[in-house]
Amino acid sequence: IIEILYVLPYLLIVIILMAIMERSIIGLFIALAFVSWLTVARVVRGQVQSLSSSEFIQAAKTLGATNQRIILKHLIPNSIGMIVIFTTIRVPSFIMAEAFLSFLGLGISAPMTSWGELVQNGIATFVEYPWKVFIPAIVMTIFLLFMNFLGDGLRDAFDPKDSI
Repeated sequence: IIEILYVLPYLLIVIILMAIMERSIIGLFIALAFVSWLTVARVVRGQVQSLSSSEFIQAAKTLGATNQRIILKHLIPNSIGMIVIFTTIRVPSFIMAEAFLSFLGLGISAPMTSWGELVQNGIATFVEYPWKVFIPAIVMTIFLLFMNFLGDGLRDAFDPKDSI
């Protein structure tokens, strides 16, 4: 079922959900979570399948460990690092999706603001005040670069196989 849902356009589904729901940060999280869990599920499933065929899992099964013990003591601890890394790497795409939705007017509503909304408001006065567009765009770019570097650093820290 994940593969069937995975072929649907990600941003189109988020736009439709944001148009249906109220414009709030909770609605935005729900819309992004509705489509992003598919990728996380595929990555976690692949990691668990890879770990399930490893020698230490086979040894635990041979020694009589129950499925619950294997899951709690081996699969979850060995998958947490990958999940943290994947989540950190996905944060910039969520921020870009939120900024895009806010730029279109489908993001969070008026008392709260976002980088996309700041850029949208700056476009109206771009000729007189170009800094209203450039400053939010530059700050967002710096933050997205930071998050990408953080994700790469976490990947290097959690993945000892690549440190050779």
